[in-house]
Amino acid sequence: MRFFYALAISAARCVVPLVARSTKAKAFVQGRKDVWKKLESIPKDAKVVWMHCASLGEYEQGLPVLQGLKASNPDYFYLVTFFSPSGYEVRNAHGVADLTTYLPWDTKKEVQRFISRVNPKMGLFVKYEFWPNMIAELHNASVPLYLIAGQFRPQQVFFKPWGSSYLKLLKGFKHLFVQNEQSLALLHHIGINHASISGDTRYDRVGASKAPLPFMEKFVGNRKCIVVGSTWPEDEAVLFDAIEQTPNDWCWLIAPHEINEEKIKILMAKLPQGSLRYTQTNESERIDCQVLVLDTVGMLSRCYAYGSIAYVGGGMGTSGLHNILEPASEGIPVIIGENYEKYPEAKALVNLGSVVSISAADDCKKQLTELMQNDALRAEKGKQSAAFVTQNQGATEKTLLLLNQVL
Repeated sequence: MRFFYALAISAARCVVPLVARSTKAKAFVQGRKDVWKKLESIPKDAKVVWMHCASLGEYEQGLPVLQGLKASNPDYFYLVTFFSPSGYEVRNAHGVADLTTYLPWDTKKEVQRFISRVNPKMGLFVKYEFWPNMIAELHNASVPLYLIAGQFRPQQVFFKPWGSSYLKLLKGFKHLFVQNEQSLALLHHIGINHASISGDTRYDRVGASKAPLPFMEKFVGNRKCIVVGSTWPEDEAVLFDAIEQTPNDWCWLIAPHEINEEKIKILMAKLPQGSLRYTQTNESERIDCQVLVLDTVGMLSRCYAYGSIAYVGGGMGTSGLHNILEPASEGIPVIIGENYEKYPEAKALVNLGSVVSISAADDCKKQLTELMQNDALRAEKGKQSAAFVTQNQGATEKTLLLLNQVL
């Protein structure tokens, strides 16, 4: 396994720079060229706590833990690494990390160089991150490694008859904090006992107070707003009919997942005449606008507070459902696509009735119309969502209880 993995990583390292065409892919390549220069800024005597996240969603999941560690241990140096540009690009929004950079390629040579330079006192991987060479070398260097908010499913390779060789990855962790009973039972079944249920730290993250957004207050005004977050083209396709027939006392904020100029232009061409882009308008122009496209990153989670209904993207295609806990925590009903089976919080909220799953444009229009016309229904579903989030908070405290003992 290690031989073929090393071969695949070496091939990817050679091929990716050659085929990088999109802005995101170019950022992925360029960011890794700057890793070593950035790491040189870490003081030689620094006590480093390192958290690695795949992307923005995992960063939001790990952030409450990082904030808690920094509050209790302010004399440590906090390093955050990302695999994907979408997380890296909004890295400074919270000002927690002392340094943020990309994760080097997972080759034995680069991993050893990384560990030698950083010399972390603790490593934190979030949710799904299992880099074989990094885990092995951290173990060899006696660096305690923890998995934050882990989630395991029977379909993963660890639990297949041929997956025994992958157990070394899990054994390389000092402790695995997992989200639910199913994950813990799966780990116990394969002999992994250094694990415990913490819950999902996102519930704590979305429950934290957020700074207001004056532009949203002025844009919404006396109207009600449908906040559409992290959409892909498949999501947007089911919304166009509903947008066309929006009542005058309602407005839309649409935040696409990918802020790509070409894709934004395609979206704008399909929206009703008079729709505007956030970055190309001022506050006075937006007051009478019925559809505003948020063509920038870092503000979506704060926009949900101004919504009366939310649509969260990713579920109409195969890219993966995005964060539904952000709007749920604001006490508003949420609509999602049909592909949500991998997301425990989505399954729970759909069963509860506060999140509605749709499969086609006519279904979406029907559900939105019913919610727009029925104030009591919106309030009931929103109340259920907010209560669900509150009931599931506390994962950060459970995680920090052990981590602070190590530091």
